Amino acid sequence: MTKELILLAHGDGGRLSREIVETLFLKVLGNRYLEALDDGALLPKRSGRPVYTTDSYVVKPLFFPGGDIGMLSVFGTCNDLSVMGARPEFLSCAYILEEGLEIETLRRVAASMAEACERAGVKIVTGDTKVVERGKADGLYINTTGIGYLRDGIHLSPARLKPGDRVLVSGPIGDHGIAVLAVRERLALSTPVRSDAASIWPLVEKLLDLGGSIKFMRDPTRGGLATVLCELAKSSGHSIEIREDAIPVRDEVRGICEILGFDPLYVANEGKLVLVVSKKGAERALDILCSHPLGQEASIVGEVKEGPRGLVVLHTRAGGRRLVDMLSGEQLPRIC
Repeated sequence: MTKELILLAHGDGGRLSREIVETLFLKVLGNRYLEALDDGALLPKRSGRPVYTTDSYVVKPLFFPGGDIGMLSVFGTCNDLSVMGARPEFLSCAYILEEGLEIETLRRVAASMAEACERAGVKIVTGDTKVVERGKADGLYINTTGIGYLRDGIHLSPARLKPGDRVLVSGPIGDHGIAVLAVRERLALSTPVRSDAASIWPLVEKLLDLGGSIKFMRDPTRGGLATVLCELAKSSGHSIEIREDAIPVRDEVRGICEILGFDPLYVANEGKLVLVVSKKGAERALDILCSHPLGQEASIVGEVKEGPRGLVVLHTRAGGRRLVDMLSGEQLPRIC
């Protein structure tokens, strides 16, 4: 049977463009906002301040254990809103398609996005499609822009950090980057590593009930936990000390990193949360995290210190200390 392929004509705004919108995107992703097919979406009024973010996804390969580029584009943008303290509600979606892409592949990606939207409680309300020549896009790229709403009284900022605050992570680090790497490099693993791609809003929503005890949140994607902490130490004007034995890493992730010479601290995540909480509220925050399936392996991994601005120090399992610096170059490119 002949496979249906994306043609350059699918991006020319004519009959084929309309056909793919109506028979694929509206069929899979349709809702009352998208079905209007206007140049933009007229959104309802909401209480709280709007928060706006955008991100592009160029992951290679398109499909990997635990997710795909479509799921990633929904959860990644929702998570950027979530760590601002905003409930994700609406997304736009722009596809850059490569001539020759199988339409069935696009249909799989769109279906994955629809499932991710349902799980995250968001709607794709407007979008766009462009087609480029063969060899120009590795199949497809996706850009998603998100809008969420911040309820009154929420203020998360590095400026709020104080010595004694605790640093927490919501679970094992490095799963996503290693899952993508294993497929890309065709590694034969006895225990497959799955991406942790997920919406972290359910965790964040519960944590926000702690009020002012929550100082800062971030999702450690490209550059991993180390990059988040280095940026945070510099922005806050403090130093941060972390304990290697407190940082959760799955044995299979640690093993692959040791073989390939990677440091799990720098490997990307797509469903994890880094947060800074007051000393008084840290145990309660940990209890909240551990009570949810996404946070069952959460841990308090470190503390904000008075030390030199921008310094991040790791206390190793062997009893030593080493500086954690910003990643120089990209140890795992094209993972989101």
